[in-house]
Amino acid sequence: MKPSKGDRVLVAMSGGVDSSVAAAILVEAGYDVVGCFMRLGTPGDTVAGTTLGHKGCCSLTDAHDARRVAAALGIPFYPLNFADDFERIIEYFEREYHAGRTPNPCVRCNDWLKFGRLHEYARGVGAAWVASGHHARIDEATGQARLRRAIDVDKDQTYVLFGAGGIPGVRPRQLDRMMLPIGDLTKAEVRAMAESIGLGVHSKPDSQEICFVPDDDYAGLLERRDPGRFQEGRIIDGAGNTLASHDGHQHFTIGQRRGLGVAMGSPRYVVAKDPAANTVTLGIRSDLDACSCTAHEVSWHRDPEVDWTPCTAQIRAHGDALPAKVRSTGADRIEVRFEEPHTAVATGQAVVCYEDDLVMCGGWIDAVERRQ
Repeated sequence: MKPSKGDRVLVAMSGGVDSSVAAAILVEAGYDVVGCFMRLGTPGDTVAGTTLGHKGCCSLTDAHDARRVAAALGIPFYPLNFADDFERIIEYFEREYHAGRTPNPCVRCNDWLKFGRLHEYARGVGAAWVASGHHARIDEATGQARLRRAIDVDKDQTYVLFGAGGIPGVRPRQLDRMMLPIGDLTKAEVRAMAESIGLGVHSKPDSQEICFVPDDDYAGLLERRDPGRFQEGRIIDGAGNTLASHDGHQHFTIGQRRGLGVAMGSPRYVVAKDPAANTVTLGIRSDLDACSCTAHEVSWHRDPEVDWTPCTAQIRAHGDALPAKVRSTGADRIEVRFEEPHTAVATGQAVVCYEDDLVMCGGWIDAVERRQ
């Protein structure tokens, strides 16, 4: 099904320039546009034991900006209280860090809220489509909706949207009901369009940090929530020799080089963490080299491939796409092998595979094979 003029479209408005211009484009195109803001909690609110900060993508200022844009466009606007649902995101973040993994709460927010609760709300208000201001495109050249990289490659957000392809037995495909109006525009064009139609958010800076960790102190957040989970442990080398002590493995991430508290005459990196033993292992850079990884909760955007298939693989929202190959190893599992060893791979991250600029599949890394 393709959108038609007059169709009702629910637009997720964050108060930023991208979603504001997305709404404006749809209004100009003749759609019946309804704006909404996902209220995850206002600054000072306590959500799952966490006091929200004043920055991010869901602040009180953002809500006011979204409402003002909706008024300027002459569309109805509804704040949706997703604060209770947002507890799940924070608890996931906490659980993953304590387990020694590297979580990505922004991707999970898309998976659980934007592809879940928001689509449920859209059906409730009779909206056939859900739109957002993400820099990505939807391609239907093959007869099935596929996620394609944005024109502005530097702003591309297909990585954080991979879950829209659906997960068998968990969540249906949402791409068939999505619209991404700004995917064919550069960021500069988006800002220029916002200014030309008089939207006050045209110069508003992009959100950079996790909305519930505005100071980027992840360990500080976790320690305030549950200080008993932080225990003194050992920093060791690859042979198990003690190099120093630490105040909790949660203070370290895979690949970290600075702030290790150990001077060894040459650079050392965090190459492993063992939450059960509460140890942090240091090594040299080549110890981080990963040859392959496996992932679960896989969302396919095309028919799964059981044979090795060439692709490029991305493991960070703004990371490079690495030459690789991928294959399906089960209903919701994949294995990805990198053409050259890569250092920035850690469990808990998402890996998204592409063929050219089309998303093939994506999932959550649960094991990494390091080069021996």
